[in-house]
Amino acid sequence: MLLAIDIGNTQTVLGCFEGDEIRCRGRISTDRRRTKDESYLLLKALLETHEVSINQISGMIISSVVPPVTSVLCDVARKNLNLDPMVVGVGTKTGLKVKVENPREVGADRIVNAVAAYHLTRSATISIDMGTAITFDV
Repeated sequence: MLLAIDIGNTQTVLGCFEGDEIRCRGRISTDRRRTKDESYLLLKALLETHEVSINQISGMIISSVVPPVTSVLCDVARKNLNLDPMVVGVGTKTGLKVKVENPREVGADRIVNAVAAYHLTRSATISIDMGTAITFDV
């Protein structure tokens, strides 16, 4: 099962996928002060609430705009799940070209939104993310 994590400034959104099917989803507050141990216990409890065992997770992908939290969750994946998570960022091969003046200014959340929107529509589309900031991508 793939655990997808989107770390935003205010909330962190998680989803577990078996193929294209979402098995569970949840939200927790993004807290830069949360330790590795706290993060692991919170993740484990959240999954168990949705009847998913942490041992069922076989892959992890992370998009993040909060590097300190990314680092903690990557350490949790390596230490507690024996996984090397994929962290989406500039240079990640997604099949889409980021056509902006400075691609490093485009958050990973916006990249995965665009990839997901294209995957769902298979055509040009507009992606709107209504998180801490509202972003529009074409």
